[in-house]
Amino acid sequence: MIKKVLIANRGEIAVRIIRACRELGIATVAVYSTGDSNALHAKIADEAVCIGPASSAESYLNMRAIISACEITGADAIHPGFGFLSENANFARTCEKCGITFIGPKPESIEMLGDKAQAKETMKNAGVPVILGSDGAVKDIESALSLAKEIGYPIMVKASAGGGGRGIRIVREESELEAQITNAKTEALACFGNDEIYIEKFIENPKHIEIQILADNYGNVIHLGERDCSMQRRNQKVLEETPSPVMTKELREKMGASAVAAAKVCGYRNAGTIEFLVDKDLNYYFMEMNTRIQVEHPITEAVTGVDLVRQQLLIASGERLDIKQEDIRLTGHAIECRINAENPEQNFRPSPGVINSLHIPGGLGIRVDSAAYQGYEIPPYYDSMIAKLICFGPDRESAIAKMKWALSEFIVDGVSTNIDFHLKLIRRQEFLDGNYDNGFLERVNILKD
Repeated sequence: MIKKVLIANRGEIAVRIIRACRELGIATVAVYSTGDSNALHAKIADEAVCIGPASSAESYLNMRAIISACEITGADAIHPGFGFLSENANFARTCEKCGITFIGPKPESIEMLGDKAQAKETMKNAGVPVILGSDGAVKDIESALSLAKEIGYPIMVKASAGGGGRGIRIVREESELEAQITNAKTEALACFGNDEIYIEKFIENPKHIEIQILADNYGNVIHLGERDCSMQRRNQKVLEETPSPVMTKELREKMGASAVAAAKVCGYRNAGTIEFLVDKDLNYYFMEMNTRIQVEHPITEAVTGVDLVRQQLLIASGERLDIKQEDIRLTGHAIECRINAENPEQNFRPSPGVINSLHIPGGLGIRVDSAAYQGYEIPPYYDSMIAKLICFGPDRESAIAKMKWALSEFIVDGVSTNIDFHLKLIRRQEFLDGNYDNGFLERVNILKD
Protein backbone atom coordinates (compact mmCIF):
# COMPACT_ATOMS: atom_id res chain seq x y z
CA MET A 1 0.00 0.00 0.00
CA ILE A 2 1.09 3.54 -0.73
CA LYS A 3 2.29 5.16 2.50
CA LYS A 4 2.26 8.91 1.80
CA VAL A 5 0.48 10.81 -0.99
CA LEU A 6 1.34 14.30 -2.18
CA ILE A 7 -1.69 16.02 -3.69
CA ALA A 8 -0.54 18.12 -6.64
CA ASN A 9 -3.67 20.26 -6.66
CA ARG A 10 -5.75 22.68 -4.64
CA GLY A 11 -9.33 23.48 -3.67
CA GLU A 12 -12.12 21.00 -3.10
CA ILE A 13 -10.50 18.14 -5.03
CA ALA A 14 -7.39 18.34 -2.84
CA VAL A 15 -9.60 18.18 0.26
CA ARG A 16 -11.53 15.25 -1.25
CA ILE A 17 -8.32 13.30 -1.87
CA ILE A 18 -6.97 14.02 1.63
CA ARG A 19 -10.15 12.58 3.16
CA ALA A 20 -9.97 9.43 1.01
CA CYS A 21 -6.34 8.93 2.05
CA ARG A 22 -7.25 9.28 5.72
CA GLU A 23 -9.84 6.52 5.42
CA LEU A 24 -7.11 4.20 4.11
CA GLY A 25 -4.56 5.29 6.71
CA ILE A 26 -2.36 7.02 4.14
CA ALA A 27 -0.42 10.13 5.18
CA THR A 28 -0.90 13.26 3.08
CA VAL A 29 1.17 16.17 1.85
CA ALA A 30 -0.45 19.34 0.51
CA VAL A 31 1.35 21.73 -1.79
CA TYR A 32 0.25 25.33 -2.00
CA SER A 33 1.20 28.62 -3.61
CA THR A 34 1.69 31.89 -1.78
CA GLY A 35 -1.79 32.81 -3.02
CA ASP A 36 -3.17 29.77 -1.21
CA SER A 37 -1.43 30.17 2.14
CA ASN A 38 -4.80 30.14 3.93
CA ALA A 39 -6.34 27.39 1.79
CA LEU A 40 -8.16 24.57 3.54
CA HIS A 41 -6.21 21.77 1.87
CA ALA A 42 -2.96 23.24 3.23
CA LYS A 43 -4.45 23.38 6.74
CA ILE A 44 -5.85 19.84 7.01
CA ALA A 45 -3.11 17.76 5.36
CA ASP A 46 -0.53 16.05 7.56
CA GLU A 47 2.17 18.19 5.98
CA ALA A 48 2.14 21.22 3.69
CA VAL A 49 4.85 22.64 1.43
CA CYS A 50 4.83 26.01 -0.33
CA ILE A 51 5.92 25.45 -3.93
CA GLY A 52 5.98 28.95 -5.38
CA PRO A 53 4.22 32.22 -6.15
CA ALA A 54 0.49 32.61 -6.81
CA SER A 55 0.87 32.10 -10.56
CA SER A 56 -0.09 28.54 -11.55
CA ALA A 57 2.86 28.37 -13.93
CA GLU A 58 5.24 28.94 -11.02
CA SER A 59 3.46 26.69 -8.53
CA TYR A 60 0.82 24.09 -9.41
CA LEU A 61 2.33 23.61 -12.88
CA ASN A 62 5.91 23.65 -11.60
CA MET A 63 6.98 20.00 -11.95
CA ARG A 64 10.40 20.53 -10.40
CA ALA A 65 8.94 22.16 -7.28
CA ILE A 66 6.34 19.40 -6.87
CA ILE A 67 8.89 16.58 -7.26
CA SER A 68 11.17 18.39 -4.80
CA ALA A 69 8.29 18.55 -2.29
CA CYS A 70 7.97 14.76 -2.63
CA GLU A 71 11.65 14.28 -1.93
CA ILE A 72 11.58 16.63 1.07
CA THR A 73 8.58 14.95 2.69
CA GLY A 74 9.23 11.36 1.64
CA ALA A 75 5.95 11.06 -0.27
CA ASP A 76 5.95 7.89 -2.38
CA ALA A 77 2.96 8.82 -4.59
CA ILE A 78 1.37 11.82 -6.26
CA HIS A 79 -2.34 12.31 -6.88
CA PRO A 80 -2.79 15.02 -9.54
CA GLY A 81 -6.55 15.59 -9.07
CA PHE A 82 -8.03 17.27 -12.16
CA GLY A 83 -6.70 20.16 -14.19
CA PHE A 84 -3.12 21.42 -13.75
CA LEU A 85 -0.73 18.46 -14.38
CA SER A 86 -3.33 15.70 -14.21
CA GLU A 87 -3.15 14.88 -17.94
CA ASN A 88 0.50 15.78 -18.51
CA ALA A 89 2.37 12.73 -19.80
CA ASN A 90 5.75 14.31 -19.10
CA PHE A 91 4.81 14.77 -15.45
CA ALA A 92 3.63 11.16 -15.15
CA ARG A 93 6.87 9.98 -16.77
CA THR A 94 8.96 12.17 -14.47
CA CYS A 95 7.22 10.61 -11.48
CA GLU A 96 8.06 7.15 -12.79
CA LYS A 97 11.73 8.07 -13.30
CA CYS A 98 11.91 9.41 -9.75
CA GLY A 99 10.38 6.26 -8.28
CA ILE A 100 7.15 8.06 -7.36
CA THR A 101 3.80 6.36 -8.02
CA PHE A 102 1.62 8.49 -10.27
CA ILE A 103 -2.01 7.91 -9.30
CA GLY A 104 -3.38 7.76 -12.79
CA PRO A 105 -2.72 6.03 -16.11
CA LYS A 106 0.64 5.29 -17.69
CA PRO A 107 2.29 8.21 -19.52
CA GLU A 108 1.92 6.30 -22.80
CA SER A 109 -1.85 6.15 -22.34
CA ILE A 110 -2.00 9.86 -21.51
CA GLU A 111 -0.04 10.67 -24.65
CA MET A 112 -2.21 8.45 -26.83
CA LEU A 113 -5.47 9.87 -25.48
CA GLY A 114 -4.31 13.45 -24.91
CA ASP A 115 -3.81 13.96 -28.62
CA LYS A 116 -7.45 14.12 -29.68
CA ALA A 117 -6.73 13.27 -33.30
CA GLN A 118 -4.66 10.20 -32.37
CA ALA A 119 -7.26 9.15 -29.81
CA LYS A 120 -9.98 9.29 -32.43
CA GLU A 121 -7.99 7.05 -34.78
CA THR A 122 -7.34 4.59 -31.94
CA MET A 123 -11.04 4.41 -31.13
CA LYS A 124 -11.94 3.87 -34.75
CA ASN A 125 -9.57 0.88 -34.88
CA ALA A 126 -11.17 -0.48 -31.69
CA GLY A 127 -14.63 -0.39 -33.25
CA VAL A 128 -15.86 2.53 -31.15
CA PRO A 129 -18.17 4.86 -33.16
CA VAL A 130 -16.44 8.13 -34.06
CA ILE A 131 -17.58 11.36 -35.68
CA LEU A 132 -16.74 11.82 -39.37
CA GLY A 133 -13.69 14.07 -39.70
CA SER A 134 -9.97 14.35 -40.37
CA ASP A 135 -7.57 11.47 -39.88
CA GLY A 136 -5.16 13.22 -37.57
CA ALA A 137 -4.15 16.86 -37.51
CA VAL A 138 -4.98 19.10 -40.48
CA LYS A 139 -1.75 20.35 -42.04
CA ASP A 140 -2.89 23.43 -43.98
CA ILE A 141 -5.86 25.56 -45.03
CA GLU A 142 -6.15 23.86 -48.42
CA SER A 143 -6.55 20.45 -46.76
CA ALA A 144 -9.07 21.90 -44.33
CA LEU A 145 -11.15 23.44 -47.13
CA SER A 146 -11.17 20.19 -49.08
CA LEU A 147 -12.14 18.07 -46.07
CA ALA A 148 -14.84 20.48 -44.90
CA LYS A 149 -16.44 20.40 -48.34
CA GLU A 150 -16.32 16.61 -48.30
CA ILE A 151 -17.99 16.09 -44.90
CA GLY A 152 -20.29 19.11 -45.18
CA TYR A 153 -20.91 22.14 -43.00
CA PRO A 154 -21.32 22.85 -40.13
CA ILE A 155 -18.00 21.53 -38.84
CA MET A 156 -15.95 21.88 -35.67
CA VAL A 157 -12.34 22.96 -35.57
CA LYS A 158 -10.75 21.49 -32.44
CA ALA A 159 -7.34 21.68 -30.80
CA SER A 160 -5.57 18.28 -30.91
CA ALA A 161 -4.15 18.83 -27.42
CA GLY A 162 -7.26 20.59 -26.15
CA GLY A 163 -9.52 20.31 -23.16
CA GLY A 164 -11.87 22.36 -21.01
CA GLY A 165 -13.61 23.84 -24.04
CA ARG A 166 -10.45 25.62 -25.27
CA GLY A 167 -9.39 25.74 -28.91
CA ILE A 168 -12.83 24.89 -30.28
CA ARG A 169 -14.61 26.78 -33.06
CA ILE A 170 -17.85 26.04 -34.93
CA VAL A 171 -17.73 26.87 -38.64
CA ARG A 172 -21.02 27.07 -40.53
CA GLU A 173 -19.82 28.16 -43.95
CA GLU A 174 -16.66 28.12 -46.03
CA SER A 175 -16.02 31.87 -45.79
CA GLU A 176 -15.48 31.55 -42.01
CA LEU A 177 -13.11 28.59 -42.08
CA GLU A 178 -9.69 30.22 -42.43
CA ALA A 179 -10.32 32.84 -39.74
CA GLN A 180 -11.71 30.28 -37.29
CA ILE A 181 -8.78 27.94 -37.82
CA THR A 182 -6.41 30.82 -37.10
CA ASN A 183 -8.34 31.68 -33.92
CA ALA A 184 -8.40 28.07 -32.73
CA LYS A 185 -4.68 27.59 -33.39
CA THR A 186 -3.80 30.80 -31.55
CA GLU A 187 -5.85 29.81 -28.50
CA ALA A 188 -4.52 26.24 -28.56
CA LEU A 189 -0.91 27.42 -28.67
CA ALA A 190 -1.48 29.80 -25.75
CA CYS A 191 -3.30 27.20 -23.62
CA PHE A 192 -1.51 23.96 -24.48
CA GLY A 193 1.74 24.89 -26.22
CA ASN A 194 0.53 22.99 -29.29
CA ASP A 195 -1.33 24.63 -32.19
CA GLU A 196 -2.31 21.47 -34.09
CA ILE A 197 -6.00 21.24 -34.94
CA TYR A 198 -8.31 18.66 -36.42
CA ILE A 199 -11.74 18.86 -38.03
CA GLU A 200 -14.90 16.87 -37.45
CA LYS A 201 -18.56 17.05 -38.41
CA PHE A 202 -20.57 19.25 -36.06
CA ILE A 203 -23.58 17.41 -34.67
CA GLU A 204 -26.46 19.81 -34.10
CA ASN A 205 -27.89 19.94 -30.56
CA PRO A 206 -26.31 16.74 -29.23
CA LYS A 207 -26.33 15.41 -25.69
CA HIS A 208 -22.95 15.21 -23.97
CA ILE A 209 -22.87 11.87 -22.15
CA GLU A 210 -19.81 10.38 -20.52
CA ILE A 211 -19.11 6.90 -19.17
CA GLN A 212 -17.04 6.39 -16.01
CA ILE A 213 -14.59 3.50 -16.07
CA LEU A 214 -12.20 1.85 -13.61
CA ALA A 215 -9.28 -0.29 -14.77
CA ASP A 216 -6.66 -2.10 -12.72
CA ASN A 217 -3.13 -3.22 -13.65
CA TYR A 218 -4.29 -6.72 -14.56
CA GLY A 219 -6.58 -6.04 -17.50
CA ASN A 220 -9.82 -5.81 -15.53
CA VAL A 221 -12.04 -2.95 -16.72
CA ILE A 222 -15.57 -2.03 -15.64
CA HIS A 223 -17.90 0.89 -16.32
CA LEU A 224 -20.09 2.60 -13.75
CA GLY A 225 -22.84 4.02 -15.92
CA GLU A 226 -23.21 7.43 -17.46
CA ARG A 227 -23.30 11.09 -16.52
CA ASP A 228 -25.27 13.62 -18.55
CA CYS A 229 -23.09 16.73 -18.88
CA SER A 230 -25.13 18.50 -21.57
CA MET A 231 -25.89 21.60 -19.49
CA GLN A 232 -22.95 23.71 -20.61
CA ARG A 233 -22.06 27.33 -21.05
CA ARG A 234 -19.31 28.10 -23.56
CA ASN A 235 -18.24 24.45 -23.52
CA GLN A 236 -17.90 24.53 -19.72
CA LYS A 237 -20.07 22.16 -17.69
CA VAL A 238 -22.56 23.86 -15.35
CA LEU A 239 -24.70 21.00 -14.02
CA GLU A 240 -24.48 17.23 -14.34
CA GLU A 241 -26.87 14.38 -13.57
CA THR A 242 -27.10 10.62 -13.60
CA PRO A 243 -28.84 8.68 -15.00
CA SER A 244 -29.30 10.71 -18.17
CA PRO A 245 -32.96 11.55 -18.91
CA VAL A 246 -32.55 10.11 -22.44
CA MET A 247 -30.77 6.90 -21.48
CA THR A 248 -32.23 3.48 -22.15
CA LYS A 249 -30.97 0.17 -20.78
CA GLU A 250 -29.92 -0.93 -24.27
CA LEU A 251 -28.05 2.30 -25.01
CA ARG A 252 -26.26 2.18 -21.64
CA GLU A 253 -25.09 -1.37 -22.33
CA LYS A 254 -23.79 -0.39 -25.79
CA MET A 255 -22.03 2.77 -24.59
CA GLY A 256 -20.63 0.96 -21.57
CA ALA A 257 -19.24 -1.80 -23.79
CA SER A 258 -17.67 0.81 -26.08
CA ALA A 259 -16.11 2.59 -23.10
CA VAL A 260 -14.62 -0.66 -21.79
CA ALA A 261 -13.28 -1.49 -25.27
CA ALA A 262 -11.77 2.00 -25.50
CA ALA A 263 -9.95 1.56 -22.18
CA LYS A 264 -8.67 -1.90 -23.07
CA VAL A 265 -7.27 -0.91 -26.46
CA CYS A 266 -5.22 1.79 -24.71
CA GLY A 267 -3.95 -0.50 -21.97
CA TYR A 268 -5.59 1.91 -19.57
CA ARG A 269 -5.36 1.77 -15.79
CA ASN A 270 -6.94 3.73 -12.92
CA ALA A 271 -10.06 5.93 -13.23
CA GLY A 272 -11.03 7.53 -16.54
CA THR A 273 -13.98 8.92 -18.43
CA ILE A 274 -14.94 8.36 -22.05
CA GLU A 275 -16.99 11.25 -23.41
CA PHE A 276 -19.55 10.76 -26.17
CA LEU A 277 -21.91 12.93 -28.18
CA VAL A 278 -25.40 11.47 -28.61
CA ASP A 279 -27.64 12.73 -31.41
CA LYS A 280 -31.43 13.01 -31.49
CA ASP A 281 -31.72 9.46 -32.82
CA LEU A 282 -29.60 8.12 -29.89
CA ASN A 283 -26.61 7.39 -32.10
CA TYR A 284 -23.44 7.97 -30.10
CA TYR A 285 -19.93 9.02 -31.13
CA PHE A 286 -16.62 9.07 -29.28
CA MET A 287 -15.48 12.60 -28.46
CA GLU A 288 -12.51 12.27 -26.10
CA MET A 289 -11.20 10.46 -23.05
CA ASN A 290 -10.28 12.23 -19.84
CA THR A 291 -7.41 10.41 -18.17
CA ARG A 292 -8.16 11.61 -14.63
CA ILE A 293 -10.85 11.91 -12.00
CA GLN A 294 -13.64 14.23 -13.14
CA VAL A 295 -15.16 17.21 -11.34
CA GLU A 296 -18.54 15.49 -11.50
CA HIS A 297 -17.44 12.11 -10.09
CA PRO A 298 -19.57 12.47 -6.90
CA ILE A 299 -22.85 11.83 -8.73
CA THR A 300 -21.54 8.46 -9.93
CA GLU A 301 -20.50 7.68 -6.36
CA ALA A 302 -24.02 8.56 -5.21
CA VAL A 303 -25.84 6.12 -7.52
CA THR A 304 -23.30 3.28 -7.40
CA GLY A 305 -21.99 3.47 -3.83
CA VAL A 306 -18.43 3.17 -5.18
CA ASP A 307 -15.78 5.56 -3.79
CA LEU A 308 -13.88 6.42 -6.96
CA VAL A 309 -10.94 8.18 -5.27
CA ARG A 310 -10.50 5.24 -2.89
CA GLN A 311 -10.45 2.94 -5.93
CA GLN A 312 -7.80 5.16 -7.55
CA LEU A 313 -5.58 4.79 -4.51
CA LEU A 314 -6.07 1.02 -4.32
CA ILE A 315 -5.37 0.52 -8.04
CA ALA A 316 -2.22 2.65 -7.82
CA SER A 317 -1.14 0.49 -4.85
CA GLY A 318 -1.29 -2.57 -7.08
CA GLU A 319 -4.59 -3.96 -5.84
CA ARG A 320 -6.90 -5.86 -8.16
CA LEU A 321 -10.38 -4.45 -8.71
CA ASP A 322 -12.62 -6.08 -6.15
CA ILE A 323 -15.72 -5.02 -8.11
CA LYS A 324 -17.06 -6.88 -11.13
CA GLN A 325 -19.35 -5.45 -13.79
CA GLU A 326 -22.29 -7.44 -12.44
CA ASP A 327 -21.75 -5.83 -9.03
CA ILE A 328 -22.55 -2.37 -10.40
CA ARG A 329 -26.16 -1.35 -9.70
CA LEU A 330 -27.41 2.14 -10.48
CA THR A 331 -29.81 3.18 -7.74
CA GLY A 332 -31.70 6.46 -7.58
CA HIS A 333 -30.80 9.76 -9.20
CA ALA A 334 -28.10 12.36 -8.49
CA ILE A 335 -27.56 15.94 -9.65
CA GLU A 336 -24.52 18.18 -9.20
CA CYS A 337 -24.49 21.98 -9.40
CA ARG A 338 -21.13 23.71 -9.65
CA ILE A 339 -21.14 26.68 -7.28
CA ASN A 340 -18.85 29.40 -8.60
CA ALA A 341 -17.75 32.73 -7.19
CA GLU A 342 -18.94 34.73 -10.20
CA ASN A 343 -21.55 37.28 -11.14
CA PRO A 344 -24.02 35.95 -13.74
CA GLU A 345 -25.51 39.44 -14.14
CA GLN A 346 -22.11 40.70 -15.32
CA ASN A 347 -21.40 38.02 -17.90
CA PHE A 348 -20.29 35.61 -15.18
CA ARG A 349 -17.35 37.77 -14.16
CA PRO A 350 -15.25 36.07 -11.43
CA SER A 351 -15.89 37.43 -7.93
CA PRO A 352 -12.85 36.89 -5.71
CA GLY A 353 -12.95 38.23 -2.15
CA VAL A 354 -13.57 37.35 1.46
CA ILE A 355 -16.43 35.04 2.46
CA ASN A 356 -17.94 36.95 5.40
CA SER A 357 -20.46 34.27 6.33
CA LEU A 358 -21.25 30.83 4.98
CA HIS A 359 -24.14 28.41 5.46
CA ILE A 360 -23.84 25.04 3.75
CA PRO A 361 -27.02 22.95 3.36
CA GLY A 362 -27.24 19.43 4.78
CA GLY A 363 -29.62 16.58 5.32
CA LEU A 364 -30.31 13.16 3.86
CA GLY A 365 -29.01 12.89 0.30
CA ILE A 366 -27.13 16.20 0.38
CA ARG A 367 -23.36 16.35 -0.18
CA VAL A 368 -21.18 19.44 -0.52
CA ASP A 369 -17.58 19.14 -1.68
CA SER A 370 -15.84 22.42 -0.91
CA ALA A 371 -12.68 24.05 0.40
CA ALA A 372 -14.48 27.25 1.38
CA TYR A 373 -14.95 28.40 4.96
CA GLN A 374 -16.11 31.53 6.77
CA GLY A 375 -13.36 34.15 6.60
CA TYR A 376 -11.66 32.47 3.62
CA GLU A 377 -10.40 34.86 0.96
CA ILE A 378 -11.05 33.48 -2.52
CA PRO A 379 -7.92 34.26 -4.57
CA PRO A 380 -8.24 35.79 -8.05
CA TYR A 381 -5.65 33.51 -9.64
CA TYR A 382 -7.54 30.24 -10.14
CA ASP A 383 -10.81 28.70 -11.27
CA SER A 384 -13.87 30.32 -9.71
CA MET A 385 -15.52 27.08 -8.51
CA ILE A 386 -15.82 27.13 -4.71
CA ALA A 387 -18.15 24.17 -4.10
CA LYS A 388 -20.05 21.29 -5.66
CA LEU A 389 -23.58 20.70 -4.40
CA ILE A 390 -24.72 17.11 -4.94
CA CYS A 391 -28.30 15.99 -4.28
CA PHE A 392 -29.38 12.35 -4.35
CA GLY A 393 -32.90 10.93 -4.28
CA PRO A 394 -34.73 7.72 -5.16
CA ASP A 395 -35.80 9.27 -8.49
CA ARG A 396 -35.17 12.35 -10.61
CA GLU A 397 -38.15 14.29 -9.25
CA SER A 398 -37.00 13.90 -5.64
CA ALA A 399 -33.41 14.79 -6.52
CA ILE A 400 -34.61 18.01 -8.20
CA ALA A 401 -36.82 18.83 -5.22
CA LYS A 402 -33.86 18.41 -2.87
CA MET A 403 -31.67 20.54 -5.11
CA LYS A 404 -34.22 23.37 -5.03
CA TRP A 405 -34.28 23.67 -1.26
CA ALA A 406 -30.55 22.95 -0.89
CA LEU A 407 -29.73 25.82 -3.25
CA SER A 408 -32.18 28.04 -1.36
CA GLU A 409 -30.36 27.26 1.91
CA PHE A 410 -26.86 27.71 0.46
CA ILE A 411 -25.68 31.14 1.63
CA VAL A 412 -22.36 32.72 0.68
CA ASP A 413 -22.03 36.31 1.90
CA GLY A 414 -19.24 38.61 0.73
CA VAL A 415 -18.85 37.49 -2.87
CA SER A 416 -21.21 37.00 -5.79
CA THR A 417 -22.14 33.43 -6.74
CA ASN A 418 -24.18 31.59 -9.37
CA ILE A 419 -26.54 30.01 -6.81
CA ASP A 420 -29.58 32.02 -7.96
CA PHE A 421 -28.68 31.18 -11.56
CA HIS A 422 -28.84 27.49 -10.70
CA LEU A 423 -32.19 27.97 -8.98
CA LYS A 424 -33.64 29.58 -12.10
CA LEU A 425 -32.11 26.86 -14.25
CA ILE A 426 -33.57 23.87 -12.41
CA ARG A 427 -37.02 25.50 -12.34
CA ARG A 428 -37.09 25.73 -16.14
CA GLN A 429 -39.65 23.42 -17.70
CA GLU A 430 -37.10 22.22 -20.24
CA PHE A 431 -34.86 21.00 -17.43
CA LEU A 432 -37.75 19.47 -15.52
CA ASP A 433 -38.67 17.56 -18.68
CA GLY A 434 -35.05 16.55 -19.31
CA ASN A 435 -35.35 18.33 -22.64
CA TYR A 436 -31.99 20.05 -22.97
CA ASP A 437 -28.77 19.61 -24.95
CA ASN A 438 -25.29 21.11 -25.28
CA GLY A 439 -26.58 24.31 -26.86
CA PHE A 440 -29.44 24.97 -24.42
CA LEU A 441 -27.73 27.75 -22.45
CA GLU A 442 -26.60 29.42 -25.67
CA ARG A 443 -30.18 29.56 -26.96
CA VAL A 444 -31.96 30.40 -23.70
CA ASN A 445 -31.20 33.37 -21.47
CA ILE A 446 -31.92 31.96 -18.02
CA LEU A 447 -31.55 35.36 -16.37
CA LYS A 448 -34.11 37.17 -18.56
CA ASP A 449 -36.61 34.54 -19.71
